[in-house]
Amino acid sequence: MDINGNLQLDDLDYQILDILIKDSRTPFLEIARQCHVSGGTVHVRMKKMEDMGIIKGTKLIIDNSKLGYDVCCFIGIFLDKASNFNVVFDEMKKIKEVVELHYTTGEYSIFIKVICKNIAHLQELLMTKLQAIDGVQRTDTFISLSQLIDRNIEL
Repeated sequence: MDINGNLQLDDLDYQILDILIKDSRTPFLEIARQCHVSGGTVHVRMKKMEDMGIIKGTKLIIDNSKLGYDVCCFIGIFLDKASNFNVVFDEMKKIKEVVELHYTTGEYSIFIKVICKNIAHLQELLMTKLQAIDGVQRTDTFISLSQLIDRNIEL
């Protein structure tokens, strides 16, 4: 970090990130070859970016439909009052179908992404889990018909 607290990345760091964004399984030695540096240099740069919190780990991407989870939807959640957020958040963490949760501005207090096996599963989730949480006033559900873009930001 510089004296203003900004993250300090140079061209090599951005090159490494660009390669990994395109394919996170690229071996360090292949990254080193593409960047014309040693494998040790790539390792040191990766460690630096992990320590800075830029790289937070790796993620396995699964085709949920092949595991029997065919419904992806987004749910806007209205809270009774803003002070209920922490209680609702703690309960949402316990629901395995909730795969993303965002605290938002605008109409909804919370916006979540859920994955369900089918519409009946979604209905059960809404009625017996989500809408049963103390502090949840009501929900709006948006079913995703298809996901056409899924990517990291390009550098």
